[in-house]
Amino acid sequence: MSVRTPDPDWNGDDEPTGAPTPNTNPGWLSDLELAEIRGRLPLLYVEAVPVRVDGLGQVTEVGVLLRANAVGEMTRTLVSGRVMYGETVRDALFRHLEKDLGPMAFPLLPTSPVPFTVAEYFPLPGISPFTDDRQHAVSLAFVVPVTGTCEPRQDALEVTWMTPAEAASDSIGDELEGGRGLLVRQALASVGALR
Repeated sequence: MSVRTPDPDWNGDDEPTGAPTPNTNPGWLSDLELAEIRGRLPLLYVEAVPVRVDGLGQVTEVGVLLRANAVGEMTRTLVSGRVMYGETVRDALFRHLEKDLGPMAFPLLPTSPVPFTVAEYFPLPGISPFTDDRQHAVSLAFVVPVTGTCEPRQDALEVTWMTPAEAASDSIGDELEGGRGLLVRQALASVGALR
């Protein structure tokens, strides 16, 4: 079962062939190009910890995605994805929030696109707390309040809303893939939501 997020020009009838076809959208890579680049260069990602806030701007809930990974296991993760060539960090962040949470999530993007942290994912464990067996990736991580209705799309099955204490717990941290439990705790600490 593939849980890969399709590229915008994918039509569902596309079948891999032996010969690469020219890509008409230079912001997207074919599967072969992506695999080759992942083996040679770190890729830039954005990640978002979606939150709900009260009238004073205090975090009341944290949204965590549930999805099936490449081997069919159910895991938890955050909103994340690559930054395309020629795309601003703000545009990439908005695109991935809409892709994972649905068009009615109404995220409130920060006025200044400064992340709360930069996370480095490595294919080998032990270099950093974050791992991604596919690649070396550098991720700009943001806390983003959402005000609308979240209906996950693409490879996310559901959004689970929980209190900051629940989201920062070891049990949820163990379910988050690639060390993202630490990222959630860092996100909550950055906005003063850990007590």
